[in-house]
Amino acid sequence: MATAETFSCLVVRRNETDEVTAAPESKTIDDLPGGEVLIKVEYSSLNYKDALACQAHPGVASDLPHVPGIDAAGVVAKSADPDFKPGDAVLVTGYDLGTSHWGGYSRYIRVPASWVVLMPTSLNARDAMIYGTAGFTAAQCVAAVEHHGIQPGEGEVLVTGASGGVGSLSVAMLAKLGYTVVAATGKTHQHDMLTKLGAAKIIGREQVNNSSDRPLLRAGWSAAVDTVGGNTLSTVLRSTQHRGCIAACGLAGGHDLPLTVYPFILRGVTLAGIDSAKCPRGSRLKIWEHLAKQWRIDYPQDAVHEIELADVPVRANEMLAGKTSGRTLVKLSRHKDA
Repeated sequence: MATAETFSCLVVRRNETDEVTAAPESKTIDDLPGGEVLIKVEYSSLNYKDALACQAHPGVASDLPHVPGIDAAGVVAKSADPDFKPGDAVLVTGYDLGTSHWGGYSRYIRVPASWVVLMPTSLNARDAMIYGTAGFTAAQCVAAVEHHGIQPGEGEVLVTGASGGVGSLSVAMLAKLGYTVVAATGKTHQHDMLTKLGAAKIIGREQVNNSSDRPLLRAGWSAAVDTVGGNTLSTVLRSTQHRGCIAACGLAGGHDLPLTVYPFILRGVTLAGIDSAKCPRGSRLKIWEHLAKQWRIDYPQDAVHEIELADVPVRANEMLAGKTSGRTLVKLSRHKDA
């Protein structure tokens, strides 16, 4: 593979008039950042953090030019690490991929070997990216609920932002494990999808957005997965049953948490924060094993949207405007190889 040959990637830049652009460009292997493993990418996915990176959000993509994409799946092209050899099917999610390190919206990526996970034998690149960081995050949320000792049959489990990537995958995994799932969403046209995923009940997002200053609300949930944050998370915490657990992983609804300590000291509620990017390797491998085996779901294919690099900026804007649902995959194998 000659490094002089080119391949496509999506590059975010800021021009002379301070306008941010995101468009496919040609690069060579020599342009990539350092790392022990070179991967030929087949699929990536679009997450909320990727959408922010496409707009050069300083909290995600502080150094420009930048290649977004916090997920990637493909095959090893070259490796300086004995744990990986050319032809191995692999995936990378999290760490600094797509943030401080050029990411998966590229036909080739080069990353540290410690970031790379061998593809579980029951998954392929497309399967892995239907999960991606969203599925990995959802699985960690489910693990937090299980670890807290909450069993199916002990009450309803709420999922907020249920029509999004993390939310919809959480609904499916919890339902597969036997939990009675209540899906909260503002998108009425997604009710059929959520029912297919296993939601026992669907409620409007306004039902979990109580703006009163009451320190506690009527207890309703044995556990919850919150992908929204802000006042929604406050409402969920105030309305969770005694000794319940909320796994929190999002902030689309705001980063402030208007709350007293009462849910914690009077009801013994646990707030479990979920961080996917820096998840320790041992836990990471266990989560992917769960996703490939006992927690594996059949995600509805009509809720999977495949796009190409050139389509990413528009789709990212739609995601930030709350106009997307399900999972969006970015297919790289259509683009020129090096």
